[in-house]
Amino acid sequence: MGRKREKKKPRLIGLTGTNGAGKGEAAAFFLKSGYAYFSLSDVIREELKKEGREPSRDNMIQMGNLLRERFGADILARRVMERVKAKAVIDSIRNPQEVAFLRKQEAFILISLDAPVELRYERVKGRGREESASTLKEFIAKEAEEMTNSEKGQQLKNCMALADSRILNDAGLESLHQKLEKFL
Repeated sequence: MGRKREKKKPRLIGLTGTNGAGKGEAAAFFLKSGYAYFSLSDVIREELKKEGREPSRDNMIQMGNLLRERFGADILARRVMERVKAKAVIDSIRNPQEVAFLRKQEAFILISLDAPVELRYERVKGRGREESASTLKEFIAKEAEEMTNSEKGQQLKNCMALADSRILNDAGLESLHQKLEKFL
């Protein structure tokens, strides 16, 4: 008789996906489950703060692309991993080189989140944050910028394609939590 192979819990859970798809909610779920939280976007916010610039969506995209151009496409992941000491959830992965760097770490999995664009637009409007899109049409156009194939820029679509698991978050928090349970 064969022994049951024990599934190893992920030490690092990466999150990628579209704006308003629920990455923040997924991160909060893992945080409550004992994971430390890190965001690649926080590295960008820190750089913007040093320059006295607002962390608007446009500035975030511009600074992220600049950092990738200057220091390599995986710079945000490298900087975050310097801070990771135990099991962690890492949010805001937007470049395949970030994924490649994180895959070199022990027990890493990448989860992609998405939802219908109209639902995501409504979620983003409800955040009360500085966003660069005031209409659904602008939201869709801004998202197209993030889907680019620019080597040193954001390549969200490519990251989503690299995911180990894909979650459609279109039915509320309880449903999302049920879908995330399987990773614990």
